[in-house]
Amino acid sequence: MTKEELYEALNYVNASRENRTKMASKIEGNPHLIPILIEIIKEDTDPISCKAGWVLESVAKINLHYILKHIDVFTESLKYISLESSVRPASKICQLLVLNEFSKKSVKSIQKLTTDHLNAITEVAFDWLIGEYKVAPKAYSMTTLLLIGKTINWIHPELQQILKKNYESGSAAYKARARMTLKVLENK
Repeated sequence: MTKEELYEALNYVNASRENRTKMASKIEGNPHLIPILIEIIKEDTDPISCKAGWVLESVAKINLHYILKHIDVFTESLKYISLESSVRPASKICQLLVLNEFSKKSVKSIQKLTTDHLNAITEVAFDWLIGEYKVAPKAYSMTTLLLIGKTINWIHPELQQILKKNYESGSAAYKARARMTLKVLENK
């Protein structure tokens, strides 16, 4: 499948889990398409980019190994993603990557997250947390930063400060996740 064919196939992807999973299975059968999918996600002004994000998130849920094989390309693309419907799946993938990295049962992979990868994820997670985004990317970013903060000392105090500052103006869901995160930070 070429980039043009993949792009055309993404036109038929919708928000249904079944539809996204079906397309993710096709990508799983053609893993050489992962970098092309990431390239499409970077084309942030194109509405198809969010569909590529949905599919990449489904691929990550099926097998994180496919993303880890292209982790450099993925983390480099993060700074270009700003469309709300593309940020949500990207933030979820970041959370999955970091959960895997800090899990005792991590996916045995050919690539672990380097300091550069963690720094790139940290930077966008803070951007998503303080930016004008819905609660899902903010919640995923809280978890991501909480975990990365175990190895990068300055993250936890900064995260705590941001959560306290934005708590009152947050939605009920934001407040619930912020409370959980603050409780963990205060008990460490």
